[in-house]
Amino acid sequence: MVAIPLILTLLYRIDAIRPVSTLMLADLARLEKFERDWVEFDDIAPMLVKSVVVSEDGKFCRHYGIDWAELNAVIEDALDGEPTRGASTITMQTTKNLFLWPGRSLVRKAVEMPLAIWVDFVLPKKRIMEIYLNIAEWGDGIYGIEAASWTHFGRPALDLTDRQAALMAVTLPNPYQRNPAAPTTHLNRLANVIEARARRAGPFVTCLY
Repeated sequence: MVAIPLILTLLYRIDAIRPVSTLMLADLARLEKFERDWVEFDDIAPMLVKSVVVSEDGKFCRHYGIDWAELNAVIEDALDGEPTRGASTITMQTTKNLFLWPGRSLVRKAVEMPLAIWVDFVLPKKRIMEIYLNIAEWGDGIYGIEAASWTHFGRPALDLTDRQAALMAVTLPNPYQRNPAAPTTHLNRLANVIEARARRAGPFVTCLY
């Protein structure tokens, strides 16, 4: 069982292979319908990619799977009794979605971290991002940016406007309660911030463009 994710990661270097997430496999096992239309990295609006990077993991191009500085800050906050926040990188989220179970636990995090380092070592950054954007959950039974774009905005991922891209990005942390097609005032405010940052995201996406 330990070897399975290690071997699969090697196979996922092959562009023709289109990985599925553990949540998608669970839906299949329950005979529940889901939507996922794989889309190549170059067929995703660059503004969407930039919005996701600045929203989810601003150091994506600079770390090796784990943002140790952010992780240490979260641990220090927890020890000081401060409210906890997420410290998962895009690589860690991709690893979790591909190989592990949902929910929060120290056991899962302990397994996730070395796997994330392995995934970052084996896969190019562009491939990690491509896989992440094709298996991330954007609603109940909606996986990947292409299916989400058609569901919420009636257009392919390549044709998302800058505003739509920002709204899609800020939906990711809570896709069951956030609707990019009908944003609340709070979601619009978040999207304003992410859209502005994404327009200046050149230094943050040098490994992708």
